[in-house]
Amino acid sequence: MSLGLLLRARLRQGWGRVRRAAVPLLLAAIAAGGAYAVARYGLGHQYPFFAPVAAWLALGFSADRDLRRVAELAIGVAVGVLAGDLLVHAIGSGAWQVAVVLAIAVLVARMLDRGDLLAIQAGVQAVVVVVLPASATGGPVGRWVDAMVGGAVALVVAALSPQDPRRRVRAVAEEAMAEVADLLRVLSEGLRAGDRAAAHRALLRGRASQPVLDTWRSAAVSARQTARLSPAFRRHRDELGEMVAAATAADRAMRNARVLARRSEVVLERPELHGGTGALADMVDLGRVAAQEIGAALAAGGSPVAARAAVARAADQADPARTPADLHVQQLVLLLRSLLVDLAETAGMDPTEARTLLPEI
Repeated sequence: MSLGLLLRARLRQGWGRVRRAAVPLLLAAIAAGGAYAVARYGLGHQYPFFAPVAAWLALGFSADRDLRRVAELAIGVAVGVLAGDLLVHAIGSGAWQVAVVLAIAVLVARMLDRGDLLAIQAGVQAVVVVVLPASATGGPVGRWVDAMVGGAVALVVAALSPQDPRRRVRAVAEEAMAEVADLLRVLSEGLRAGDRAAAHRALLRGRASQPVLDTWRSAAVSARQTARLSPAFRRHRDELGEMVAAATAADRAMRNARVLARRSEVVLERPELHGGTGALADMVDLGRVAAQEIGAALAAGGSPVAARAAVARAADQADPARTPADLHVQQLVLLLRSLLVDLAETAGMDPTEARTLLPEI
């Protein structure tokens, strides 16, 4: 059972990655084909290996195509090819030549720019140039020209297809909050039915969903950095900063949800407590609704008013006094309260305001 859940989670998350990468990948593939066509039919190079390679490496399948990043990668490829060509012409190829060319190409790249991507690509392409004979790739000058062609085509594609850095962050945020809501749905069903196995399934779903939460935070941080550097997207810095904070709060919410599921599994081992978990199931289900509303608000980039109202409704019910006097069930309510505070912060509320939503105990 656990293997099946993990497999379904991987497939669900994988399909989400495919959907987000489809358009950027299509554009990168078109750019690679276009670069090859320019070098092969426009310049007459018989084996324009580095033209499509440079275009692909500069664009990749990420939607975060800041022009600076694309330029760094394109220049890195060109620098590596040029350095490799010049040094191979002087010292030949072999094991020690690979080491020398790699070191020099990376040092030159570091001198030209502080970007790590430029240096990495310069080193990779320098090694490729040393290993591949010039006759297989159009000759020394042709290889460097091909790399320049590929980089130029990549820059044109990136300039003509600007990607709003918020788009990917919003999509991942919605996916992550759907994972939180799904965990709470399964858990509420288990609590209502007194089903320990359902609580265990909820725990497994929560564990399998952690990569999505991690992707959300890293995507938000990357997009915020892009907005800081790009004049076109600078106006979105505040929203992306809020997305970083929301991703952090959502990560805490998911961790608290997993703790709640694990403790619920322990409580449901005792049949005599099943009658007291029905009210808790209703509270958890309200948390599910809140998580869904938050995901919808984040995906739309609109005001999270409805999401905050949903969290407030859920928090208003999270009172241990409304549950049976059993200490174990009341402890679950206390865990739920922490989760709801995290959801409120994900919806954009500050910690003090979020805590005021809870009934006093």
